[in-house]
Amino acid sequence: MNKPKRVVVTGLGALSPIGNNVDDFWDNLINGVSGAGRITHFDPSQFRTHFACELKDYDVTEHLEHNMIRRSDPYSQYALVSTEQAVQDSGLDFDKMDPFDTGVIWGSGQGGMYTFEEEVKNYADNDYTPRFNPFFVPKLIINMAPGLISMKYGLMGINYATVSACATSNTAIMDALNYIRWGKAKVMITGGSEAGITEASFGGFSAMRALSQRNDDPKTASRPFDKDRDGFVMGEGAATLVLEEYEHAKERGAHIYGEVTGASMTADAYHMTATHPEGKGATKAMNQALNDSELNAEEVDYLNAHATSTPVGDISEMKATVNVFGDKPDHLTIGATKSMMGHLLGAAGAIEAIACIKAINENIIPPTINTETIDEKIPSSLDIVLGDAREKEVDVAMSNTFGFGGHNGIVVFKGV
Repeated sequence: MNKPKRVVVTGLGALSPIGNNVDDFWDNLINGVSGAGRITHFDPSQFRTHFACELKDYDVTEHLEHNMIRRSDPYSQYALVSTEQAVQDSGLDFDKMDPFDTGVIWGSGQGGMYTFEEEVKNYADNDYTPRFNPFFVPKLIINMAPGLISMKYGLMGINYATVSACATSNTAIMDALNYIRWGKAKVMITGGSEAGITEASFGGFSAMRALSQRNDDPKTASRPFDKDRDGFVMGEGAATLVLEEYEHAKERGAHIYGEVTGASMTADAYHMTATHPEGKGATKAMNQALNDSELNAEEVDYLNAHATSTPVGDISEMKATVNVFGDKPDHLTIGATKSMMGHLLGAAGAIEAIACIKAINENIIPPTINTETIDEKIPSSLDIVLGDAREKEVDVAMSNTFGFGGHNGIVVFKGV
């Protein structure tokens, strides 16, 4: 059997609540800038929670032509914007490549929520007359984002979407990694996008009491690990990674950010929305990702925790962390970037992958902001970066994601 091919990252793109490109995103991340504020997409006063992490200073007309805007949902538009950044960053010239050598695997937890909500409202407002937009279904379906990316660049290789709730992007990255490893592609565009700050989606999460209700001070609402945390803060945006077979990248002189060494997924098989209380599935996934990477737990320098700031989820994740790394790991530093950019749901893994890759390149670990008193159920021996970013040599970073349905997705990155 041939040895699996090495896979590296050669392009990055980001559209986030704290920056509309990778540089701005990273600068605000390491400076502890919160992206939370009162919702502007609609009047949130009817719900328990009134705030979220929305995109800022973003005008889609500056990025896409009118026909594309009219025919696509914002989640697909976000995907196209971040992917254009990543492709430019990679320096790839697809006109000089076999179109079947490059594929797209994209993730979104909800897909075209804006479109769904708009069309159903219009249907109701017109006395239930069936006057649906002919683009309703194409705009709605989750696989349209990778489809549109392939059409824009003429990419004829592997193309599909993944859905595993908030583990979605890591699922997409894992699949893209494996297709290159197996020699089925030379380049894969992967990542995730979410445009779920709509009345229907937001209202659903609010009804579940999954969201923080700290309306008097939104910027401090996302407080992972804190004893007074009361739920997550919803975010929106997209992030793209260009993955490339190592030799292919090396031959063309590409800038290599790092290597994707391994990934894994497991299921908790426990509850529709809650994580396993002992982190059983997460523990297995983290260990499998390390085995897939041919790395030991002691070699991981940075854990980008899923850490959504929910009472149950943060505890179970830290239990899994102790199961994998021990209760006194002197090498591991933990951070929760959702404290600043909120929870991008299906796009969370992709944007947090960029945080891991930048940490490796810059040797800086972003902080966990807003956390004042660590929950007593979390071992005090765990090294969690609080308040300010920390300079530290980072060679290996692990990114955790967990989703409704019991999905656990872990990806490991390493410097080259």
